[in-house]
Amino acid sequence: MPKFAAPAKQAARVMQQLQGRTLRSVGTVRNYEQALTRVAEYSRDQRLNGLRSLTPEQAVRYLEQRGQSVGQKTLDMERQAIQAMMHHLTGQLGPMERLPVVKAATPQKLVGRAYTPLQAQMIAQAQRPPQALATQIAYKAGLRAHELLTLRPLTERPPDDRPALSSKWDGREGVSYTVEGKGGLIREVRIPPELARQLEQQRLDAPRAVTDRGIHYQQHYAIAGGQRWSNAFSAAAKRVLGWSKGAHGLRHSYAQERLQELQRQGLRWEYALETVSQEMGHFRPQITEVYLR
Repeated sequence: MPKFAAPAKQAARVMQQLQGRTLRSVGTVRNYEQALTRVAEYSRDQRLNGLRSLTPEQAVRYLEQRGQSVGQKTLDMERQAIQAMMHHLTGQLGPMERLPVVKAATPQKLVGRAYTPLQAQMIAQAQRPPQALATQIAYKAGLRAHELLTLRPLTERPPDDRPALSSKWDGREGVSYTVEGKGGLIREVRIPPELARQLEQQRLDAPRAVTDRGIHYQQHYAIAGGQRWSNAFSAAAKRVLGWSKGAHGLRHSYAQERLQELQRQGLRWEYALETVSQEMGHFRPQITEVYLR
């Protein structure tokens, strides 16, 4: 049997060829590399001819076996990573071909993560000012942790061109900013006037370089964000509530409250859902539905 590089090295070499040329997001590259390391370990254990020689049939067998021990989210990530390799590097799949979706045997536990307005307020009050401001903005604008590090006025950085319903931002007074979301997507967000005023008071004289989870950003405001803010948020939640659902729960709160707000304005559910999906930077309304539990 020929000798192959260690699984982690095989995965890293694949991603080196895909990064930049095919995949823009550093976070996606990191997740795919971790996923392909697991696939390479399987290839080694099954005495196959290495990660790059994996065939679609072998990939399906791997996913079926893997689905016995992991949840659907992990299984889908690994399928997408294999698919990217087969599309753009090994040519095992044609441009329009896809690996079949394999269902995980272990059902994913779906737990509501939203905070009530009072809970969000209590957590912010238990934090230091830079963290508290970040918490309030994340709650009111539905931001991810890393997006807090990427805030810029709309006048300085326009959003990427995306389809938008006329109901987008209906009933939401605020100042327009942009953030860099998943996959490098630049999207518009709305921040309430009072919070925008406080944010502008924290404007840096010159942008500073920050690194969060291995990804580099240019930060223009002296507020908290990223994993450090997320960890501080959870600690504050445990102090005042006795538990934490994670900082991402604020994004769930935004989705639920905004959907109800739009429905009270007379918008039908499916259009309200599509509107919230666009405001949150999701590509499909079905993704937003996960936030409504």
